[in-house]
Amino acid sequence: MNSFWGVDADPTAQGRIKGARPVAVLDIGSNSVRLVVYERHARALTPLYNEKSACALGRGVGQTGRLADANVAQALDAIKRFALVVQMMRVGKVHILATSAVRDAANRQEFVDAVEALMGSPVNVLSGEQEAHFAALGAVAGIPGFVGIVGDLGGGSLELSRISNGIDTEGVSFELGVIRLQDDSNGSPVKAAAIVREQLTKSGLGKSTKGLSFAAIGGTWRSLAKLHQIVRSYPLRMVQHYVVPADEMIAFCGEIVGASSLKGYEGAEHVSSSRRELVPFGAAVMSEVLKGGQFADVVFSALGVREGYLHGLLDERERAIDPLIQGAEELSVLRSRSPAHANDLIEFTGQFLSVSGTAETAEEARLRSVACLLADIGWRTHPDYRGPQSVDAVAYSPLTGVDHSGRAFLAQVIAVRYDGLKSKTAASLAGLGSAEQTARARLIGALFRVAYPMTAAMPGILPRIRFEVAGGKLDLVLPGDLAFLNGEHLRGRLEQFANLAGYKASAVRVE
Repeated sequence: MNSFWGVDADPTAQGRIKGARPVAVLDIGSNSVRLVVYERHARALTPLYNEKSACALGRGVGQTGRLADANVAQALDAIKRFALVVQMMRVGKVHILATSAVRDAANRQEFVDAVEALMGSPVNVLSGEQEAHFAALGAVAGIPGFVGIVGDLGGGSLELSRISNGIDTEGVSFELGVIRLQDDSNGSPVKAAAIVREQLTKSGLGKSTKGLSFAAIGGTWRSLAKLHQIVRSYPLRMVQHYVVPADEMIAFCGEIVGASSLKGYEGAEHVSSSRRELVPFGAAVMSEVLKGGQFADVVFSALGVREGYLHGLLDERERAIDPLIQGAEELSVLRSRSPAHANDLIEFTGQFLSVSGTAETAEEARLRSVACLLADIGWRTHPDYRGPQSVDAVAYSPLTGVDHSGRAFLAQVIAVRYDGLKSKTAASLAGLGSAEQTARARLIGALFRVAYPMTAAMPGILPRIRFEVAGGKLDLVLPGDLAFLNGEHLRGRLEQFANLAGYKASAVRVE
């Protein structure tokens, strides 16, 4: 590498967005201190670096009113390392957020001063209402259009906010964090559930929340979601936008709360050691919130206060951008042979749907556009593995603004695009969507297989080609100067596509 880079050279790679300036959030919570560096401050956030240290700053604060010296020392050691990371990554702006444990501690100013000295940036100690507000914005950032109640469970507190039309109202904070509950209940999840029930009863939760969705944020609840996926053999291990019926989650939480010990619940070995004993208390809070609020379901959000804080700093125009489209466009620019070809592919597939009279909802059109943007991101992979690796890249991507059925659709399109209609690469995900959705994914994937042999993924060709439908026959019409494209390979792909689409015959026609 020394032959390529000098000491003062820019260390970034060509696989990064050109001109992007990283932005970082240092999140000082009651259970952990976490630094996340994002590639740039945009509607769709892509983490460049994500590390936490389980310092348990909130341990004992409810009893002593102070941050324990040993926990403070551990947190400051982690922050020293994070300060170096920020410097090495040439972060443009660092936002430091401190939540429940710090705001409730009598010695908070001493700790804040030490953090500011290390980081060279001010610490924003959030109030309970602010924490609820930014958690709500985080949920909206990852799940546009969400309507319901957002809950952010930390080590020291639980924040609840109502979301409607992208705006949060009625934010409230409770001293019901998992560390605080473990301390206050003397380590009994059953007693913790009673404490939660009492506080939520006083809050009036449930009077106007019946039948709504509950969005769950926080590390302990993410662990709970992952555990549910493992125990229930769910095919897509992705927390973001994971939806579970409320009754099912209440029953699952009941099993954990009623286990013989804090590590005795099913699947405990799959939970990180720093979260293992806290999950039963997170389950206690989840169960009581869902029962008290009479919610229809719970949707888990991997985006929370950090992302919500950054989302709130965007202007109105940027907040209105579709994060799924922006994220897919970035992947197309970074990984495809020609990003411009994706736009041709969107037009080409849309033209077929139009002439064939195939109806398409706004959401179906959106997902088709995203599939076109992602259609060529696997070209560098070995041909034998392009299908599986591209499917994984799509299904497990950091893209937001898409639910699990949407991820399954995109994965199935890409599977067919690379491996053909007999592909089983994404078969395990098919059950996450409807049969109609799977059929549409296969149709779009097969249409991609018609397009790519003609273009070699280069732009300018597809806009000159069109489909025509007449008498149950599908024609692909080429201009005269592109007549050489009419080869056996293209005709075979077209015939396969036409059969799938229900046409009796097909032909390539030159005019």
